[in-house]
Amino acid sequence: MDGWEILKQADELEQRGQAFALATVVWRQGPSSSQQGARAIITADGELHGWIGGACAEPTVIREAQRVIADGTPRLLLLGSPDQFGAAVPEGMTVVPISCQSEGALEVYIEPVVHAPHLVVVGRSPMAHTLAELAGALGWRTELVAAEEFTATTATEQSMVVVATQGHGDEEAVEQAAAARPAYLGLVGSHRRGAAVLGYLADRGLPADQLDRVRVPAGLDLGHITHREIAVAILAELVQLRAAGALAGAAGAASARHTTAPADAKTATAPAAAGPATPAPAQAIDPVCGMTVPATAASFPLAHDGVTYYFCSTNCRRRFEQDPAAYAPKETRC
Repeated sequence: MDGWEILKQADELEQRGQAFALATVVWRQGPSSSQQGARAIITADGELHGWIGGACAEPTVIREAQRVIADGTPRLLLLGSPDQFGAAVPEGMTVVPISCQSEGALEVYIEPVVHAPHLVVVGRSPMAHTLAELAGALGWRTELVAAEEFTATTATEQSMVVVATQGHGDEEAVEQAAAARPAYLGLVGSHRRGAAVLGYLADRGLPADQLDRVRVPAGLDLGHITHREIAVAILAELVQLRAAGALAGAAGAASARHTTAPADAKTATAPAAAGPATPAPAQAIDPVCGMTVPATAASFPLAHDGVTYYFCSTNCRRRFEQDPAAYAPKETRC
């Protein structure tokens, strides 16, 4: 992919609401397989599209990009041997030691591209309108949908859905919303009304794992408040859960049913798995340079003293072979 194709793909990912990071090579020191201006997209699950460098740089960029996506903060990386830079590293730059056979170096800027939250409010009450307006003021992508127009296709696994039909088709709206498996599903109503809705859906055969995703009543428990203030309580809960990282979507998390809102982010209801998690590829630490590398045959494995080590390059592997005792203390074995 060239730079323009990368930007086109970035736009497609953003339109789908998928978080990713954009990595750009802003400087290189030869010999290096990368070029200044080279770009790549890295998704949250570690897929890389484009070109950012060879076998030494790529695993490091992927790892750092995933951190950037997680914390939402861009980073400027300097990849190379510390001996190449000494004390000349500018403030704010992250130096990541790599020990490549080419002895090249790269400066890579990694920026997060996190889509605006998507909120679907089902209902037409004044409270629903207030909630939609407040979320819009935060820059969220907000849809206000009548109950009869709402279907499972209106939301995605990254969406937040608040059913505020308030007695007018609650059961149908919750059933449709649950089928979309959104990151958040809340029902506006009393505990008694919520129990009746969920009981009805259970009798209709709605799976327990979908019912367990429904938060009822939606919003923080602020006591006896007006309908418009309920909108504030719901938005406050959504902001709190997002800040705590508890809205990862159905692929990675499911909201647990609750009757009282969490007192703070640390005590927020822990998400329950929606299904078997996809196992992450095994990783290992290169004992010579400290890089994180895939624990596969592609990482130059070497067995020593009953332990298999993996390396970012043949250069690191050779240095280990020449003096294993210098690089294989017990605490670094993998």
